[in-house]
Amino acid sequence: MNKRALFIGRWQPFHNGHKWLIDQKLATGVPVLIAVRDIPPDAKNPFTTDQTVNMINQVYGSGGQVKVITIPDIESVNYGRGVGYEVNEHVPPQDVGFISAT
Repeated sequence: MNKRALFIGRWQPFHNGHKWLIDQKLATGVPVLIAVRDIPPDAKNPFTTDQTVNMINQVYGSGGQVKVITIPDIESVNYGRGVGYEVNEHVPPQDVGFISAT
């Protein structure tokens, strides 16, 4: 089984800025695991978790390079030393960086 790049988020809604971010790893040939936080809809998060998962699956289909899972809501992301993976930041170009769901 190939290692995957993990992306965690609310994805409310999944937009072109999110797609740009995910596509950075896909362009290097690394498969992606998108974790959708299971949160209740509210004014800031208008979509259900299932609706969000469906949005992302519609964008990437079932080609196998992108897997979408639901995770419980999280308080933080933590790691220890020597865990065997990198933590990377992708800074979008100006024409993508302004995109925000808010």
